[in-house]
Amino acid sequence: IGPFQYQDCNRAIDGYGYQGDYPPQEEDAASDATEGHDEDDEMYEGEYQGIPHPDEIKAAQRAARAAARAKARVEAEGLDEEETLAEQYENIIEDCGHGRFQWTLFVVTGLALMADGVECFVVGFALPSAEKDMCLSNANKGMLGLIVYVGMMVGAFVWGGLADKLGRRKSLITALAINSIFAFLSSFAQGYGFFLFFRLLSGFGIGGSVPVVYSYFAEFLSMDKRGEHLSWLCMFWMMGGIYASFTAWGIIPHYGWGFSMGSEFQFHSWRVFVLVCALPAIASLIGLMFMPESPRFLLENAKHDEAWMILKQVHDTNWRAKGEPERVFTVSQIKTAVQDDEFIEIQSATGTAFQRWMVRTMTLVKQVMQNIFALLSPDLRLSSLFMAIIWFTMAFSYYGLSVWFPDMIKYLQYEEYESKVKVFHRERVEHFTFNFTLANQVHKEGEYINDKFTNIELKSVKFEDSMFEDCYFEDIKSTNTFFENCTIKSTVFYNTDLWEEKFIDCKLENTTFLHPKKGCHINFQEENDIVIYLVSFLGSLAVLPGNIISALFMDKIGRINIIGGSMLISAGCTFFLFMSFSQAAIIAWQCLFCGVSVAAWNGIEVITVELYPSSKRATAFGVLNGLCKLAAILSSSIFSAFVGITKVVPILMSFSALVCGGLLALKLPETREKVLQ
Repeated sequence: IGPFQYQDCNRAIDGYGYQGDYPPQEEDAASDATEGHDEDDEMYEGEYQGIPHPDEIKAAQRAARAAARAKARVEAEGLDEEETLAEQYENIIEDCGHGRFQWTLFVVTGLALMADGVECFVVGFALPSAEKDMCLSNANKGMLGLIVYVGMMVGAFVWGGLADKLGRRKSLITALAINSIFAFLSSFAQGYGFFLFFRLLSGFGIGGSVPVVYSYFAEFLSMDKRGEHLSWLCMFWMMGGIYASFTAWGIIPHYGWGFSMGSEFQFHSWRVFVLVCALPAIASLIGLMFMPESPRFLLENAKHDEAWMILKQVHDTNWRAKGEPERVFTVSQIKTAVQDDEFIEIQSATGTAFQRWMVRTMTLVKQVMQNIFALLSPDLRLSSLFMAIIWFTMAFSYYGLSVWFPDMIKYLQYEEYESKVKVFHRERVEHFTFNFTLANQVHKEGEYINDKFTNIELKSVKFEDSMFEDCYFEDIKSTNTFFENCTIKSTVFYNTDLWEEKFIDCKLENTTFLHPKKGCHINFQEENDIVIYLVSFLGSLAVLPGNIISALFMDKIGRINIIGGSMLISAGCTFFLFMSFSQAAIIAWQCLFCGVSVAAWNGIEVITVELYPSSKRATAFGVLNGLCKLAAILSSSIFSAFVGITKVVPILMSFSALVCGGLLALKLPETREKVLQ
């Protein structure tokens, strides 16, 4: 290759069909940044060695790829060789470079993804304290644990569909605003009903994070950067789990961090934790105010001028940050997509404001539903079916085991605690004052006559077939304490939390309850075992190696190999769970499973972006992510039911689902060399 001179970027490069029509700049219109530069005097330093300039190499590679795609299109479909919107857009994004703009958007959208990760942990960490604070029954606890996933499931469907019609940025801002507002309100809700409702709406808002974030960020990435940087973006979900675990560990056990306003309004430390968990969503929301809409979405909706301005902004931001402000954005004409939707313009004088709003809303709903049904069109039907199965099987195993791991640790702790229980038979105690804590005890057929129980805590204490006569209970705090088949005569309960439900099949004669304590006692030492926080923290942290490996090899070995290999290896890891006989073993197997399975998640999210056209990308992502949350609801309910009964069923169900999804993933088309359609 012979010597050549440096060519300024305002020249048209061969192979850029969209640059050939750009009018040449007049001398007076030259950029101030290039004033005084004579390109005949400025030469590329590799000229004398015959080394081609990097810009020339990229241009040649780009032209070769464009020619290959055009030839393939002509052979496959008989079309002419005119450059399509997808190819032109890919060339423009490559020309804009990858730099400051993409990294800024990476952080902003990553925080939204982090908020989604936090949302999955909030209720689980707050529930042990919230159930005492709001006196929740087991049924209410189960509903509260599932309601967030129900909201996220519905939100994924809704926001994914709206993002393809209203815009990625607008939909994401609205979704995060809803999440932030109702997460804030839920921290102050005193009643179970309001707390449940606010967490449902909070989940509905954050449900739009995953489908919109990936679609939005991917449309600013060139083909050679897409797989790697979308994988790096997945790390923010891991950071959400670490953030939730760390803040729960640091805030919830500190009872003094709360405050109260009378006896009716209590703001305990777990509510502070719920409030702090809204910060990533708020931070992302603020950042999005300074980011533009996706230019690819604008082109799909025939908004050429707005798209051109944004692409120019991306180009100038990146090259200015790289110290090359003289580079000029040379694109003059950009293709726009053919519009399939019917746009209804409503004159301001037509009908009432409500009627116009109803027409617009129903039109939007119709368009979203048409987009959803289009996922089952002949050219997308098979891919949609495969992706639905892969998403469902992966989520079923991952979320099911994510619930099973901490539940198994709690069960082992309970078994260990039960093994140390002290049993007292037929004890007779008279004229004695109990002023010390009673814990993990069972008293059978005892007699307590003229005794006092004052200013003590009863932890996991059970009285069976016992008699209390002329006794006095004062300032009692109880946890998991019951009286069963007891006879209680002439006894006074003053300022205690021992209510009627604590007395099972008991006979009460001349017994008085004075000034009973309102609400439920929160025992932060008992209810907030740091082991549970540690399990979630380590499980989230274990994802880091898998994230790094998948990001580095996503473009080298391909998406389908990453997904299939990760799911099949994860299936093999599930058999180690048969050896989970201790808390340490369960934590180790959880870290191994999370570290291996995260690569599959990264590959699934990347290939979902690349399989679908831009007009249906967020919709497809929303439908599949909603299906993922449905799998999470089913698996968490099923797996938790077998805790303490058998390990075989959860392990075999996880293994079968992962093998099925992994083998099916190997049948997907490889998309690493595919231009975003």
